[in-house]
Amino acid sequence: MSLNKYEQGLFDYLDQNPEERRHWQAKASSAAVQPGEPGVAARDLERELWAYFAERSEHVGPLRQLHDGGIRRVSMQNLSEYLIRLFGPPVPRRKPTA
Repeated sequence: MSLNKYEQGLFDYLDQNPEERRHWQAKASSAAVQPGEPGVAARDLERELWAYFAERSEHVGPLRQLHDGGIRRVSMQNLSEYLIRLFGPPVPRRKPTA
């Protein structure tokens, strides 16, 4: 999966901060088990990731450097889908056909 530079920067930040990573791991795993139409959970998580990025980029240097010219809305959809795949329940494997 390809992440844009904002998504990759946020993912790297989460990877370097275990407490933040655990928080998003819990959010992604709970989003993965929500009943409903596929994709809705990822879109909801994407909006939360963007709000988190906008808030944290005021205080975290590496995130602030990603938008030197001023912050503008960028999609975090790939990151939300990746976190759901990474931290959600494992997908059952298909049984091989004989």
